Amino acid sequence: MLVPFLIMLREGLEAALIVGIVAGYLSRSGRGDWMPAVWIGIFLAVALALFTGAGLQLASAEFPQRTQELFESGVGFVAVIILTSMVLWMRRAARSLKVELQGSIDAALSGSRGKGLALVGLVFFAVAREGLESVFFLLAIFQQSPGASGPLGALLGLFVSALLGYGIYIGGVRLDLGRFFRWTGVFILFVAAGLLAGALRHLHEAGLWNHLQTVAFDLSPVLPTDGLVGSVLSGLFGYMADPTIGELLAYVAYLVVTLPLFLKPATPRPAAGPSMLRRAGNVR
Repeated sequence: MLVPFLIMLREGLEAALIVGIVAGYLSRSGRGDWMPAVWIGIFLAVALALFTGAGLQLASAEFPQRTQELFESGVGFVAVIILTSMVLWMRRAARSLKVELQGSIDAALSGSRGKGLALVGLVFFAVAREGLESVFFLLAIFQQSPGASGPLGALLGLFVSALLGYGIYIGGVRLDLGRFFRWTGVFILFVAAGLLAGALRHLHEAGLWNHLQTVAFDLSPVLPTDGLVGSVLSGLFGYMADPTIGELLAYVAYLVVTLPLFLKPATPRPAAGPSMLRRAGNVR
Protein backbone atom coordinates (compact mmCIF):
# COMPACT_ATOMS: atom_id res chain seq x y z
CA MET A 1 0.00 0.00 0.00
CA LEU A 2 2.85 2.41 0.81
CA VAL A 3 4.54 2.16 -2.60
CA PRO A 4 1.40 2.97 -4.67
CA PHE A 5 0.57 5.74 -2.19
CA LEU A 6 3.96 7.43 -2.48
CA ILE A 7 4.15 7.02 -6.25
CA MET A 8 0.67 8.46 -6.81
CA LEU A 9 1.41 11.21 -4.31
CA ARG A 10 4.37 12.26 -6.42
CA GLU A 11 2.68 11.78 -9.79
CA GLY A 12 -0.52 13.45 -8.63
CA LEU A 13 1.40 16.38 -7.20
CA GLU A 14 3.30 16.83 -10.47
CA ALA A 15 0.00 16.95 -12.37
CA ALA A 16 -1.54 19.25 -9.75
CA LEU A 17 1.41 21.65 -9.99
CA ILE A 18 1.10 21.77 -13.78
CA VAL A 19 -2.63 22.48 -13.58
CA GLY A 20 -2.03 25.03 -10.80
CA ILE A 21 0.56 26.87 -12.90
CA VAL A 22 -1.81 26.97 -15.87
CA ALA A 23 -4.83 28.07 -13.79
CA GLY A 24 -2.85 30.67 -11.85
CA TYR A 25 -1.33 32.19 -14.99
CA LEU A 26 -4.71 32.37 -16.72
CA SER A 27 -6.18 34.11 -13.67
CA ARG A 28 -3.31 36.61 -13.27
CA SER A 29 -3.25 37.45 -16.97
CA GLY A 30 -6.97 38.20 -17.10
CA ARG A 31 -7.88 35.08 -19.07
CA GLY A 32 -9.77 33.19 -16.39
CA ASP A 33 -12.69 32.62 -18.77
CA TRP A 34 -10.54 29.95 -20.47
CA MET A 35 -10.67 27.68 -17.39
CA PRO A 36 -13.41 25.41 -18.87
CA ALA A 37 -10.89 24.42 -21.56
CA VAL A 38 -8.46 23.45 -18.77
CA TRP A 39 -11.07 21.22 -17.12
CA ILE A 40 -11.91 19.58 -20.46
CA GLY A 41 -8.22 18.78 -20.98
CA ILE A 42 -7.96 17.30 -17.48
CA PHE A 43 -11.11 15.19 -17.96
CA LEU A 44 -9.93 13.80 -21.31
CA ALA A 45 -6.47 12.97 -19.89
CA VAL A 46 -7.94 11.16 -16.87
CA ALA A 47 -10.37 9.26 -19.12
CA LEU A 48 -7.51 8.16 -21.40
CA ALA A 49 -5.48 6.89 -18.43
CA LEU A 50 -8.45 4.99 -16.95
CA PHE A 51 -9.44 3.39 -20.27
CA THR A 52 -5.83 2.42 -21.00
CA GLY A 53 -5.41 0.82 -17.58
CA ALA A 54 -8.74 -1.01 -17.76
CA GLY A 55 -8.01 -2.22 -21.30
CA LEU A 56 -4.59 -3.58 -20.40
CA GLN A 57 -5.94 -5.27 -17.28
CA LEU A 58 -8.86 -6.90 -19.14
CA ALA A 59 -6.63 -8.03 -22.00
CA SER A 60 -4.10 -9.62 -19.65
CA ALA A 61 -6.84 -11.60 -17.88
CA GLU A 62 -7.47 -13.57 -21.09
CA PHE A 63 -3.85 -14.58 -21.68
CA PRO A 64 -2.58 -18.15 -21.17
CA GLN A 65 0.10 -18.62 -18.51
CA ARG A 66 3.18 -18.16 -20.71
CA THR A 67 1.73 -15.11 -22.43
CA GLN A 68 0.70 -13.74 -19.04
CA GLU A 69 4.29 -13.99 -17.85
CA LEU A 70 5.48 -12.24 -21.02
CA PHE A 71 2.89 -9.51 -20.57
CA GLU A 72 3.88 -8.93 -16.95
CA SER A 73 7.53 -8.84 -17.94
CA GLY A 74 6.80 -6.33 -20.71
CA VAL A 75 4.79 -4.11 -18.38
CA GLY A 76 7.63 -4.26 -15.87
CA PHE A 77 10.25 -3.19 -18.43
CA VAL A 78 8.02 -0.37 -19.73
CA ALA A 79 7.39 0.77 -16.16
CA VAL A 80 11.13 0.88 -15.45
CA ILE A 81 11.76 2.98 -18.58
CA ILE A 82 8.91 5.36 -17.73
CA LEU A 83 9.88 5.69 -14.07
CA THR A 84 13.50 6.40 -14.95
CA SER A 85 12.70 8.95 -17.65
CA MET A 86 10.12 10.65 -15.43
CA VAL A 87 12.52 11.05 -12.51
CA LEU A 88 15.40 12.31 -14.66
CA TRP A 89 13.10 14.60 -16.68
CA MET A 90 11.66 16.21 -13.55
CA ARG A 91 15.17 16.80 -12.24
CA ARG A 92 16.09 18.72 -15.41
CA ALA A 93 12.77 20.49 -16.00
CA ALA A 94 11.84 21.57 -12.47
CA ARG A 95 13.56 24.96 -12.62
CA SER A 96 12.17 26.01 -15.99
CA LEU A 97 8.78 24.27 -15.94
CA LYS A 98 6.83 27.37 -14.90
CA VAL A 99 8.32 29.66 -17.54
CA GLU A 100 7.96 27.04 -20.28
CA LEU A 101 4.32 26.35 -19.42
CA GLN A 102 3.47 30.02 -19.39
CA GLY A 103 5.17 30.49 -22.75
CA SER A 104 3.14 27.55 -24.13
CA ILE A 105 -0.08 29.13 -22.83
CA ASP A 106 0.76 32.44 -24.51
CA ALA A 107 1.48 30.62 -27.77
CA ALA A 108 -1.75 28.59 -27.53
CA LEU A 109 -3.91 31.68 -26.99
CA SER A 110 -2.15 33.98 -29.44
CA GLY A 111 -3.66 32.49 -32.61
CA SER A 112 -6.75 33.87 -34.25
CA ARG A 113 -8.57 30.54 -34.36
CA GLY A 114 -8.62 27.34 -32.37
CA LYS A 115 -7.49 28.94 -29.11
CA GLY A 116 -9.72 26.71 -26.99
CA LEU A 117 -8.56 23.53 -28.73
CA ALA A 118 -4.93 24.57 -28.36
CA LEU A 119 -5.35 25.12 -24.62
CA VAL A 120 -7.26 21.84 -24.22
CA GLY A 121 -4.45 20.06 -26.04
CA LEU A 122 -1.78 21.69 -23.89
CA VAL A 123 -3.43 20.61 -20.64
CA PHE A 124 -4.41 17.20 -22.04
CA PHE A 125 -0.87 16.23 -23.06
CA ALA A 126 0.65 17.59 -19.84
CA VAL A 127 -1.75 15.66 -17.58
CA ALA A 128 -2.01 12.57 -19.82
CA ARG A 129 1.76 12.13 -19.59
CA GLU A 130 1.51 11.78 -15.81
CA GLY A 131 -1.58 9.59 -16.07
CA LEU A 132 -0.12 7.10 -18.54
CA GLU A 133 3.10 6.90 -16.53
CA SER A 134 1.02 6.03 -13.48
CA VAL A 135 -0.96 3.36 -15.35
CA PHE A 136 2.09 1.37 -16.40
CA PHE A 137 3.98 1.30 -13.16
CA LEU A 138 0.86 0.76 -11.06
CA LEU A 139 0.04 -2.23 -13.26
CA ALA A 140 3.56 -3.54 -12.68
CA ILE A 141 3.27 -3.06 -8.91
CA PHE A 142 -0.22 -4.58 -8.71
CA GLN A 143 1.00 -7.66 -10.61
CA GLN A 144 3.81 -8.19 -8.12
CA SER A 145 1.65 -7.37 -5.07
CA PRO A 146 -1.97 -8.38 -5.76
CA GLY A 147 -4.75 -7.42 -3.37
CA ALA A 148 -6.95 -4.45 -2.49
CA SER A 149 -4.30 -2.55 -0.53
CA GLY A 150 -2.42 -1.44 -3.67
CA PRO A 151 -5.36 0.28 -5.41
CA LEU A 152 -6.46 1.76 -2.08
CA GLY A 153 -3.00 3.22 -1.49
CA ALA A 154 -2.94 4.67 -5.02
CA LEU A 155 -6.33 6.35 -4.56
CA LEU A 156 -5.26 7.74 -1.19
CA GLY A 157 -2.03 9.12 -2.68
CA LEU A 158 -3.98 10.76 -5.50
CA PHE A 159 -6.42 12.33 -3.03
CA VAL A 160 -3.64 13.70 -0.81
CA SER A 161 -1.76 15.07 -3.83
CA ALA A 162 -4.91 16.89 -4.99
CA LEU A 163 -5.30 18.46 -1.54
CA LEU A 164 -1.62 19.49 -1.45
CA GLY A 165 -1.80 20.85 -4.99
CA TYR A 166 -4.84 22.96 -4.14
CA GLY A 167 -3.19 24.16 -0.92
CA ILE A 168 -0.08 25.21 -2.84
CA TYR A 169 -2.23 26.96 -5.46
CA ILE A 170 -4.11 29.08 -2.92
CA GLY A 171 -0.96 29.66 -0.89
CA GLY A 172 -2.04 27.81 2.23
CA VAL A 173 0.62 25.07 1.99
CA ARG A 174 4.36 25.67 1.88
CA LEU A 175 6.27 22.65 0.63
CA ASP A 176 9.96 22.36 -0.24
CA LEU A 177 9.28 20.89 -3.68
CA GLY A 178 12.96 20.52 -4.52
CA ARG A 179 13.60 18.32 -1.50
CA PHE A 180 10.30 16.47 -1.95
CA PHE A 181 11.03 15.52 -5.58
CA ARG A 182 14.65 14.69 -4.74
CA TRP A 183 13.87 12.17 -2.00
CA THR A 184 10.84 10.67 -3.76
CA GLY A 185 13.02 10.39 -6.86
CA VAL A 186 15.59 8.29 -4.97
CA PHE A 187 12.78 6.13 -3.59
CA ILE A 188 11.27 5.63 -7.06
CA LEU A 189 14.63 4.55 -8.47
CA PHE A 190 14.79 1.78 -5.85
CA VAL A 191 11.23 0.79 -6.78
CA ALA A 192 12.24 0.70 -10.46
CA ALA A 193 15.25 -1.50 -9.64
CA GLY A 194 12.92 -3.97 -7.95
CA LEU A 195 10.54 -3.89 -10.93
CA LEU A 196 13.47 -4.59 -13.25
CA ALA A 197 14.53 -7.64 -11.24
CA GLY A 198 10.91 -8.82 -11.10
CA ALA A 199 10.50 -8.38 -14.87
CA LEU A 200 13.60 -10.51 -15.40
CA ARG A 201 12.06 -13.23 -13.21
CA HIS A 202 8.82 -13.14 -15.26
CA LEU A 203 10.91 -13.41 -18.42
CA HIS A 204 12.55 -16.56 -17.03
CA GLU A 205 9.19 -18.03 -16.06
CA ALA A 206 8.04 -17.43 -19.65
CA GLY A 207 11.03 -19.50 -20.83
CA LEU A 208 12.87 -16.65 -22.61
CA TRP A 209 15.64 -15.95 -20.09
CA ASN A 210 17.57 -18.90 -18.69
CA HIS A 211 20.95 -17.31 -17.97
CA LEU A 212 22.49 -16.53 -14.55
CA GLN A 213 19.79 -18.52 -12.76
CA THR A 214 21.98 -19.66 -9.87
CA VAL A 215 20.53 -18.39 -6.59
CA ALA A 216 22.87 -15.71 -5.25
CA PHE A 217 21.73 -16.15 -1.62
CA ASP A 218 18.67 -17.34 0.25
CA LEU A 219 17.42 -15.33 3.21
CA SER A 220 14.06 -17.09 3.39
CA PRO A 221 14.76 -18.71 6.79
CA VAL A 222 15.62 -15.36 8.45
CA LEU A 223 13.81 -12.74 6.34
CA PRO A 224 10.98 -14.31 4.28
CA THR A 225 9.04 -12.10 1.90
CA ASP A 226 5.74 -13.18 3.47
CA GLY A 227 6.83 -11.89 6.91
CA LEU A 228 6.17 -8.37 8.15
CA VAL A 229 9.64 -6.91 7.56
CA GLY A 230 10.20 -8.88 4.37
CA SER A 231 6.87 -7.79 2.87
CA VAL A 232 7.61 -4.14 3.69
CA LEU A 233 11.08 -4.37 2.11
CA SER A 234 9.62 -6.19 -0.88
CA GLY A 235 6.98 -3.52 -1.39
CA LEU A 236 9.35 -0.60 -0.88
CA PHE A 237 12.58 -1.76 -2.53
CA GLY A 238 11.72 -4.91 -4.49
CA TYR A 239 13.42 -7.17 -1.93
CA MET A 240 13.67 -10.85 -2.91
CA ALA A 241 14.63 -13.45 -0.34
CA ASP A 242 16.23 -15.73 -2.96
CA PRO A 243 17.34 -13.64 -5.96
CA THR A 244 19.23 -15.23 -8.80
CA ILE A 245 22.59 -13.84 -9.88
CA GLY A 246 20.94 -12.26 -12.94
CA GLU A 247 18.24 -10.53 -10.87
CA LEU A 248 20.79 -9.26 -8.34
CA LEU A 249 23.08 -7.96 -11.08
CA ALA A 250 20.18 -6.20 -12.81
CA TYR A 251 19.10 -4.58 -9.52
CA VAL A 252 22.59 -3.37 -8.57
CA ALA A 253 23.61 -2.31 -12.08
CA TYR A 254 20.46 -0.23 -12.50
CA LEU A 255 21.10 1.67 -9.25
CA VAL A 256 24.82 2.10 -10.02
CA VAL A 257 23.89 3.84 -13.29
CA THR A 258 20.78 5.83 -12.32
CA LEU A 259 21.52 7.06 -8.80
CA PRO A 260 24.67 9.05 -9.77
CA LEU A 261 22.83 10.52 -12.77
CA PHE A 262 19.97 11.65 -10.55
CA LEU A 263 22.01 12.87 -7.58
CA LYS A 264 24.75 14.74 -9.43
CA PRO A 265 24.50 18.56 -9.22
CA ALA A 266 22.34 20.11 -11.91
CA THR A 267 24.21 21.72 -14.81
CA PRO A 268 23.80 25.50 -14.68
CA ARG A 269 21.38 26.69 -17.33
CA PRO A 270 22.55 29.31 -19.86
CA ALA A 271 21.71 32.92 -19.15
CA ALA A 272 18.16 33.83 -20.09
CA GLY A 273 17.71 35.84 -23.28
CA PRO A 274 15.55 38.95 -23.54
CA SER A 275 12.39 37.04 -24.54
CA MET A 276 12.75 34.65 -21.60
CA LEU A 277 13.35 37.53 -19.22
CA ARG A 278 10.22 39.26 -20.43
CA ARG A 279 8.20 36.08 -19.88
CA ALA A 280 9.72 35.50 -16.44
CA GLY A 281 8.77 39.05 -15.54
CA ASN A 282 5.13 38.14 -16.07
CA VAL A 283 5.37 35.46 -13.35
CA ARG A 284 5.57 38.01 -10.58
